[in-house]
Amino acid sequence: MIRRVLTVAAAAALIPLWPVAADATSHARFATFNASLNRNAEGQLVGDLSTRDNAQAKVIAEIIQRTRPDVLLVNEFDYDADGKAARLFQDNYLSVGQGGAQPIGYRYRFTAPSNTGIASGLDLNNDGNVVTTPGAPGYGDDALGFGAFPGQYGMVVYSRYPIDERGVRTFQKFLWKDMPDAALPDNPETPEPADWYSAKEQQVVRLSSKSHWDLPVRIGGRTVHFLVSHPTPPTFDGPEDRNGRRNHDEIRFWADYTQPGRGGYIYDDRGRRGGLGQGEPFVIAGDQNADPNDGDSYQNAIRQLLDHPKIDSRSAPSSEGAAEAAALQGGANATHKGDPKYDTADFADTAPGNLRADYVLPAKRLKAVGGGVFWPPAADPLSRLSGVFPFPSSDHRLVWLDVNP
Repeated sequence: MIRRVLTVAAAAALIPLWPVAADATSHARFATFNASLNRNAEGQLVGDLSTRDNAQAKVIAEIIQRTRPDVLLVNEFDYDADGKAARLFQDNYLSVGQGGAQPIGYRYRFTAPSNTGIASGLDLNNDGNVVTTPGAPGYGDDALGFGAFPGQYGMVVYSRYPIDERGVRTFQKFLWKDMPDAALPDNPETPEPADWYSAKEQQVVRLSSKSHWDLPVRIGGRTVHFLVSHPTPPTFDGPEDRNGRRNHDEIRFWADYTQPGRGGYIYDDRGRRGGLGQGEPFVIAGDQNADPNDGDSYQNAIRQLLDHPKIDSRSAPSSEGAAEAAALQGGANATHKGDPKYDTADFADTAPGNLRADYVLPAKRLKAVGGGVFWPPAADPLSRLSGVFPFPSSDHRLVWLDVNP
């Protein structure tokens, strides 16, 4: 049985210190932030957040306080079954003004298990060894999702608006093989197709490297489905491209889920089948680890969402800081095809360079009225929060979009 943690906490008075929605009474700000609040050992994040003096958590909290999202996905936030880390981050960091910013309170939050660091008991990387000891070399490659321990690189959602707990759907256990025409990896040393994973392994291998969640958020008199995930990076593998192909299909999941007639094969962790209903409003968010023009994606994976008939991808958040960084850092950035102002992640200058990896994508029936990427230019005093390597916060930037639900 999957344990989910959905809590209600006291809200605080809010004072904007960064661009906010034009009309806070009619627009909601949705955001995603790969905050790199992952740790090397189980329980370490809880320990770090138990006090109010963790330098990285303070910076992450200040970025959130200055952008003030209404509904926020945080990727790379280690999961614990009691939701203690999520509560401590609110109580000790978000609820405390950081660097001159005003506290921000989220009355609702949601977290659930992640496939990361769960031992599969199988040799999923085909190196001849089955590693089942958390933290041991090769353990992450044989786990259901890469991770040194169960829950590493998990995620959490904070919301000012109620989350309909009864309507929540999680898809942690959906098997990759059950996606029609799945891009399962092939062992290049054999003549059989799509055989990197044996028949036995295909009965165990899950599609989500972390999970996929459908969280119905009640905004005024309407419900908007917040569809969140964090597909695996399309790298760290071999010619079989198992991570690239998994990234592609993790992104495809939402493309099928939001297209009537294409999501009938999908089942959630409670056994309910089917995708999103016709005409239901949604916002897709997360670190998709895929750029539309550059990087190592399999078959231009993110285009499955950007070119989707039900998704509005015209309002692409951007920043002055991203364009400035690409010009100053050079390297791989100088060869990129995409406009650097849309980058959301500051990666190695040698390869792959900075990329657009993080997205907030609304349904076409929702009206996008603004958005941005928290990547201030060097001359802005707030650039201290994003910084340069080694980053004080994360190598990703918070991305937001204001929509009229």
